[in-house]
Amino acid sequence: MQDRRLDVATLAGGCFWCTEAVFDELEGVLEVVPGYAGGHVPHPSYEQVCTGTTGHAEAVRIVFDPDRITYRELLEVFFSVHDPTTPNRQGPDVGHQYRSAIFTHSEEQERVARAVIAELEAQRVWPDPIVTEVVPFTNFYPAEEYHRDYYRRHPDQAYCAAVIAPKLEKFRRRYRHRLKGSA
Repeated sequence: MQDRRLDVATLAGGCFWCTEAVFDELEGVLEVVPGYAGGHVPHPSYEQVCTGTTGHAEAVRIVFDPDRITYRELLEVFFSVHDPTTPNRQGPDVGHQYRSAIFTHSEEQERVARAVIAELEAQRVWPDPIVTEVVPFTNFYPAEEYHRDYYRRHPDQAYCAAVIAPKLEKFRRRYRHRLKGSA
């Protein structure tokens, strides 16, 4: 039996509860871990990241099977479920930790990320320019256990009901053919 080749993507698109909920439902995604990426403080806590002084972004580490979903397809979903034109903000979440960022794990990932951004800019998908950072991956620290699977465990919590549920419903309509179990 041949081993499956897996790949990793690290993306920041605002609150990691939202991002985790979306990517966890995609066919070809094997694991989504919320955490903190790109900062300068080793092993930061949620409270430290929330101060905006650690340099971290709330991000997700996505382990995926590139034979079932490509990195480009992950980025297409990424850009469709958050606003990449607002620096340090996603909806009600404001601060450097909520920035839009792609932490690339290879030169190929960087090339694909920049190509996708250029295509979206050329298509004028948004009236404002894309401000998503494309930077080499340096670190990722998994978030505290209580952040994992947050939406699935707390769908009736106010933030989940008001922010995540509508985003997830829109995502499910648009990508129903790409959801786990849809084949």
